[in-house]
Amino acid sequence: MNIKCYSQDITVFHGRTAPEKGLLVGYGALIEVFTLPMPMPSTLALISTKNRQYKTQEWQVLTPRHQPAESLYKQLTFALRYEGVNLLFFKKLFEKLPVKEIEELVQIEPLGQYSRKIWFLYEWLFKKELNIQDLKSGNFVALLDNKLQYAIEGSNVKRQRIVNNLPGTYNFCPLIYKTEKLETYIESNLSVKKNEYLKDIRKDVLQRASAFLLLKDSKASFTIEGENPSNKRAVLWGKTIGQAGIKNLSKEELTRLQQMVIESSRFVKMGYRKEGGFVGEHDRISGEPIPEHITAKWQDIEELIDGLIDSFKIMEQSNFDAVLVAANIAFGFVFIHPFVDGNGRIHRYLIHHILAKMNFAQQGVIFPVSASILNSINDYRKVLESYSHPLLEFINWQKTKNNNVEVLNNTIDLYKYFDATFQAEFLYDCVNDTIENVIPKEVNYLRKFDEMKYFLENTFEMPDKMVALIIRFLEQGGGVLSKRAQQHEFSELTADEIIVIEAQYKKTFIEN
Repeated sequence: MNIKCYSQDITVFHGRTAPEKGLLVGYGALIEVFTLPMPMPSTLALISTKNRQYKTQEWQVLTPRHQPAESLYKQLTFALRYEGVNLLFFKKLFEKLPVKEIEELVQIEPLGQYSRKIWFLYEWLFKKELNIQDLKSGNFVALLDNKLQYAIEGSNVKRQRIVNNLPGTYNFCPLIYKTEKLETYIESNLSVKKNEYLKDIRKDVLQRASAFLLLKDSKASFTIEGENPSNKRAVLWGKTIGQAGIKNLSKEELTRLQQMVIESSRFVKMGYRKEGGFVGEHDRISGEPIPEHITAKWQDIEELIDGLIDSFKIMEQSNFDAVLVAANIAFGFVFIHPFVDGNGRIHRYLIHHILAKMNFAQQGVIFPVSASILNSINDYRKVLESYSHPLLEFINWQKTKNNNVEVLNNTIDLYKYFDATFQAEFLYDCVNDTIENVIPKEVNYLRKFDEMKYFLENTFEMPDKMVALIIRFLEQGGGVLSKRAQQHEFSELTADEIIVIEAQYKKTFIEN
């Protein structure tokens, strides 16, 4: 096991330019040496030739004293210590190594914490025991280092004396790295901030704002998919969103949601896919698929969704941060893409559901995250592509007779074990934007509307219907009533009265 050279001198690696010339170590080096069929981690480890230690978005630079020895065990020890647990890496590595070699590997330091972690990971990932006796003594060691990655409290596994604090199951377990942005958001306790803001709003204003935001969020979710739904369809989906957090997440509930999303099942096969799937375009001339994202194999969907649901239960019961749970589950769902159609809207519904179920957003008060996502649509696409595009290299597929895709290799692990850090950061950005901008903007509008309504009712004795109409016309005209409106809808008003109304609108809506 000591004959290979694992570390590599690099300046450019897989399209990434190193911040300085250095020695690639850890996961990146091992993936390259063993040609593991998986994307490179978002951050790679580099040993500096200048004895410096710092981080960039794509690199973790360490000093020569951190350099691991040229053995597989030492490289793995380094990776676990400084880069955290990468479940997809260990699954692919263990598939390459003979079991005998793995047994020898974990007995190099039989009581060492990293040996025990490697041992545990093999048995957890493969559901097979190595030919090693249970440990009888020693402190329990947490599998995930909570200084590096977000973990649940976990449970003790006596065999390796490991605390299994993974926030998921063998069938589905994305992991999230701790970042400065995420830590800042979590420490700011946005849920409490939201409740403090909402408690100062009159109940009737809050109810009206919730009703409008429900429809706004529903329409935003359709718009993200490039659809322009009828008001009836948007209202129906809005009512579904309004029930988020009430029912338990299950296969049956996901199927019900698909039925609510799809207006007509005439051209759509309902339920889990029984064919391949992709997100992208077709060549205009040949009709051949041009995938941006290839979905999980239909044969894997049942296992993946069962794992997703079980993982949600684990995180919910462990009081895992609600936004992080929503990122893991909602993005995991859309990456799997279990249905022929409706996946995107259900993916965003799951965000609503989890935030409500975990009491981040109270039931009955809509938390319009889709509206914020629509405001950041380019970032949303980048976050989806940050997962989807690197995977394309490792999925072997061929086009089918109907210009769909058929996946030819085993890809299930790509959907089970992924890094959800970017997705979590994006979702927290959207949650923060919702609290700071989307909800206050609507509440502020309603307050101004009520002020203008009070003025019109008391000054001109206008009925509610006319009040709503004139305010809408003034909005469309930037505070000025068009000549057409003056001559038709509001012909009863004098020229002087119109001047007074326009002035009041400007004072209420524009100057305040």
